[in-house]
Amino acid sequence: MSTVSYYTAEGLKKLREELDYLKSVMRPKASADIAEARDKGDLSENAEYDAAKEAQGMLEMRIAKLEEVHSNARLIDETHLDVSKVLVLSNVKIKNQTNGVEMKYTLVAESEADLKTGKISVTSPIGKGLLGKSVGEFAEITVPNGVLKFEILEITRD
Repeated sequence: MSTVSYYTAEGLKKLREELDYLKSVMRPKASADIAEARDKGDLSENAEYDAAKEAQGMLEMRIAKLEEVHSNARLIDETHLDVSKVLVLSNVKIKNQTNGVEMKYTLVAESEADLKTGKISVTSPIGKGLLGKSVGEFAEITVPNGVLKFEILEITRD
């Protein structure tokens, strides 16, 4: 049975674009590579042909996986989310109680997480620890190198 994945509009668009690219650009390229390798002679001793067939197999597996993910993807309706608590798609400003550093993160689905842009997964230790908290509350989060204590300073939505 497949797992339902939740996406923002941006994340779902990226998923569709990748799937379209693989189908419309990479699939024909893989077929052309196989045809080119086939033209080079005896298939039983043609390493280039074997490599092209294997690359095509990997591509088809990736396409099948993305099609499955896409068919089970659900768009998150931000209008029904409570802004008083930390939920998926919340922009959360937190303060580390140990060193006083303030950070701002957006909680997103695991498939859209990107720490460079401040997007953390709701399934990460920090994401799990922040879920359901309100402004003024403290979150004690166990991470691999100890326990971190954060204060929730602000919760917003874009």
